[in-house]
Amino acid sequence: MDFFRNEAETRILNGLNIENRLDRVSLHGSLDLTHDVAGLELALKLKEMLDGIVAVLQAEQASGTLPAVITVDSPAQVANPFL
Repeated sequence: MDFFRNEAETRILNGLNIENRLDRVSLHGSLDLTHDVAGLELALKLKEMLDGIVAVLQAEQASGTLPAVITVDSPAQVANPFL
């Protein structure tokens, strides 16, 4: 994933959805890391994604472009079109 660069990428890791945004990466759902080979494979995939996020944030911090704090707007609620 090209973290913090677009609003179009989503990955699904078992039951965990990873949504890329310009101002955040959102994690939704759950992920069971079992004590077996399958659990190790999932843990390594999750670690790879987190390492990618950390690398982007650290690079921006080193270059002085990482903000100290951002404000994340709540999504607007819309009327249910099925009612």
